[in-house]
Amino acid sequence: MEAARHHLKSEHGGIRTGSVVVNLAEYQFRDDDDAYRWDAEGWFGGDVNRFVLKTEGEGTVDADLEDAEVQALYARAIGPYFNLEAGLRYDFEPESRTYAVLGVEGVAPYWFDLEAAAFLSDEGDLLGRVKASQDFRLTQRLLFQPRLEMNLAAQDVPESEIGAGLSNIEFGIRLRYEIKREFAPYVGVSWESAIGDTADFARAGGEDVSSTSIVVGLRTWF
Repeated sequence: MEAARHHLKSEHGGIRTGSVVVNLAEYQFRDDDDAYRWDAEGWFGGDVNRFVLKTEGEGTVDADLEDAEVQALYARAIGPYFNLEAGLRYDFEPESRTYAVLGVEGVAPYWFDLEAAAFLSDEGDLLGRVKASQDFRLTQRLLFQPRLEMNLAAQDVPESEIGAGLSNIEFGIRLRYEIKREFAPYVGVSWESAIGDTADFARAGGEDVSSTSIVVGLRTWF
């Protein structure tokens, strides 16, 4: 019976599978320099234990890449709707730096997709990030998505032009059309702004504190 029980467990919850989701792959039209942005993740594993790989970044068309990172995480289910994640993050830009990562990701009440993580760098800097979004289905193929992202820091990080406290916030609304469930172009508007000491760093460097973009992009998964 041991072999039969093992087979039954594999067929009902123990199957190994995986997915890749590109949440954002967009071009941003701005008043000054146009920009681009991506946010994607992939995972492999079962219902309880998974390996997760995440990447995100952005840059301007006429300049160098501004931000780029990759995260390698172990995820374990801590309930029906949330996973606990732990692992490493490596930043390629604006400064090469490694972080330990601890966070949660899942679906909050009222069907908000929620992601929150703390990052401790090899220099002792403590950062935080919170993302939240929700899909409102207007028709079988047309969806409206508000999206909020906030970044925080426990201290000033001058080399990365990050100030203590709430460092920046981004809010966007996107209208997505699912040509197929796994292939959905979108348009929208995105507003982002540096806050507090981070805004002071931006002003000192001759950079804009806030910007508004018209975005065109693609969400896809497989």
